Amino acid sequence: MTKISFIIPCYFNEGNIPLTVDRLIKNESLFDLDLKFEYIMVDDGSKDNTFQELVNFYKRYPAKVKIVKLTRNFGVHNAILAGLNHSTGHCHIVISADLQDPPELIPKMYRFWKQGFKIVVANRVGREEPCGQKFLSNAYHYLMRNFIFKNAPVGGFDLCLLDEEVRTALIKMNEKNTPLTYSLFWLGYEYINIPYVRQRRMIGHSQWTFSKKVKLFIDSIVSFSYIPIRIISLLGILMGLIAIGYGIFIIYARLTGLFLVNGWAYLIVFLLLSSSFQLLALGIIGEYVWRGFDASRNRPNYIIQTVLDIKEKVPP
Repeated sequence: MTKISFIIPCYFNEGNIPLTVDRLIKNESLFDLDLKFEYIMVDDGSKDNTFQELVNFYKRYPAKVKIVKLTRNFGVHNAILAGLNHSTGHCHIVISADLQDPPELIPKMYRFWKQGFKIVVANRVGREEPCGQKFLSNAYHYLMRNFIFKNAPVGGFDLCLLDEEVRTALIKMNEKNTPLTYSLFWLGYEYINIPYVRQRRMIGHSQWTFSKKVKLFIDSIVSFSYIPIRIISLLGILMGLIAIGYGIFIIYARLTGLFLVNGWAYLIVFLLLSSSFQLLALGIIGEYVWRGFDASRNRPNYIIQTVLDIKEKVPP
């Protein structure tokens, strides 16, 4: 019998959990009858009552629910990786706990998987979100699509279905500071996408802060592209040619008496520009070096505090 595993990262979702799990259970009726369902709920270090709400869900359906509690907030991509490591289905659904991605799309994704697609993604063609948030998100996915993964879907995605073969490949990669979603395109599998409009969050506030978005952008560029290093090289060559040309011009002007070379203002401007470029270049190189150092330490991507499944004792 085919089993579908749902991997659901949770972070400060105490208000969403009751509605989310009820909607997921109701969604089971839209699938074929000869299916088994498994729900892996990952608490990514929440400080509210998210874990207790997950325990309540576990108590209701102990045969189909697993709870994985991490010791702290390791980030949504590491939480998903933890869930994938505990899933046992034939295909695996990654979905957020805030219901912004409609579960009703999943039966259609499952039918595409039965047709042989290894990856099925639900890509966002619109958002019921503030204009500033939409602009930042669209700009990020535009850059990723046009400069790194030209086969990526428009608008990005969070909701996706992975075949067991793809899940195994992702787990074997075990990379650090790498966006899990875009790693799917690096793997090279063909995929099919289902466009939809992302819904407005009805309960609670997003913990996806601006600093986390900046880190995601830097991680995405550095993990999958050498473009920043290439830009540094090209700018260095360009500045070097400008400096040589300017130096020749100054020597010529001095020798021919074309004008009196004072030089102080020009020299200061040039030093400021070149120093700024050097600091920027060192910062970009440092991002690559730090990631190499972080990978060399071989620390785990996450630490698990508690796992609840049918073999574990239900906490009071």
